[in-house]
Amino acid sequence: MQGAGVRGPKVVDQVASVIGCVCGAVAVLYLPVLFGLAGVVLGVVGHVRGEPLGRWAAIAAGAGMLLGTLLSILLTPR
Repeated sequence: MQGAGVRGPKVVDQVASVIGCVCGAVAVLYLPVLFGLAGVVLGVVGHVRGEPLGRWAAIAAGAGMLLGTLLSILLTPR
């Protein structure tokens, strides 16, 4: 019985990581703390699930959160 127990390559959907990256991009311009934290959480969830982009999504969302917070501080009139 040839091929028994042989599996094809594992297909990994990267939904959590992609949504985490989108949240990180949105965090730069709109509600950085909310969207940045959501992106970091989704990136970590993706990384734990084995998604290749999970770690990078978390890093990008964190950077987007920091950049968005910095921009809001600098551009808010006093």
